[in-house]
Amino acid sequence: VQLQASGGGLVQAGGSLRLSCAASGRTFSRYATGWFRQAPGKEREFVRAISWSGGATYYRDSEKGRFAISRDNAKNTVYLQMNRLKPEDTAVYYCGAKMGAPSSVLADYEYWGQGTQVTVSS
Repeated sequence: VQLQASGGGLVQAGGSLRLSCAASGRTFSRYATGWFRQAPGKEREFVRAISWSGGATYYRDSEKGRFAISRDNAKNTVYLQMNRLKPEDTAVYYCGAKMGAPSSVLADYEYWGQGTQVTVSS
């Protein structure tokens, strides 16, 4: 599976962005997908994950209500809608894919996209 993350950019605090993770290669609809982010000088951390069917999602409590993950298997794409963005959301956002159930554990993911930069100004 090849993953391509896009949709990042510069946005003011309180604004919104929608990130996309487009997949090609093997049957993407069989893979759970997760979004992680990595701020400068910090480790990559979990943001959201979604099951292959879209029926189950996982999230960080700190982003509950601000971020939402969804997928369109017909388009081989997973989305991360981010609302009410804060400067501390500034990071490179990565999408990953894995067989089986979604996970918040970085090491569980087999495939990764190249990342997309999100910068939130105050």
